[in-house]
Amino acid sequence: MFVAATSRCFPDLSMDDAMRRLVDLEYTNVEIMIHESGGLLKPSEVLADQDRAVQFCRQTHRLTPCAFSIDMEISDEQQYYEQFAACCRVAKTLKVITVTVRSAELGTPFNAEVERLRKLSAISSEEGIRVGLLTEIGHMTEDPDTAVVLCDSVKGLGITLDPSHFIFGPHAKRGFRQVMKYVYHVRLRDTSKEQLQVRVGQGQIEYGRLINQLNKVGYNRALCVDIAPMPDVDQLVEMRKMRLLLESLL
Repeated sequence: MFVAATSRCFPDLSMDDAMRRLVDLEYTNVEIMIHESGGLLKPSEVLADQDRAVQFCRQTHRLTPCAFSIDMEISDEQQYYEQFAACCRVAKTLKVITVTVRSAELGTPFNAEVERLRKLSAISSEEGIRVGLLTEIGHMTEDPDTAVVLCDSVKGLGITLDPSHFIFGPHAKRGFRQVMKYVYHVRLRDTSKEQLQVRVGQGQIEYGRLINQLNKVGYNRALCVDIAPMPDVDQLVEMRKMRLLLESLL
């Protein structure tokens, strides 16, 4: 395993400045967020000019792209899958093997979600890319058992584990060991039962236990720091503390 950070940890900075900041903090790997809202790069932009998208994603100042996060906001089904396919082609060019997508919101028919995920998995597999389904409150994966059933229903589908959403969310009293063998990618911040994000060291995530569980299933990819800026809190200090904490446990 190795420590990484998402490109949205410094949302007010340009791609160039955000990467410089991560390098200064001694991070070596980055997950690039390709989101239509809030991303440094948009899926629609990737589809419009894939060569430019590749060059944009290479502006990492020696940081190694270890994963993509793809979030498309378009109702046209054909363009939705075309945007995803374009992002997968860019991922292949950059030797990124895992892309994260969000699961459908709660209330979505299960069979419709399985059909969507099967299409995404089929598209990604053509480029040698694997899809991790983000665990997230308000979405079908907020329940770890449902996340497992989705993975069992879609060949090649895995999990992007964000344990904060199991600790703070409606299933906080349950464990989530059952998702471990499906994990393709991990995102981390500190979390309490009252707040999704708190300062590093003030939450209830047992990082050592989590890493041991991941070791047992052979996970050897990124532990990706995904800390959003907090009012009156030094973001640089939080990012440095989290890196040092995780590295001390590896």
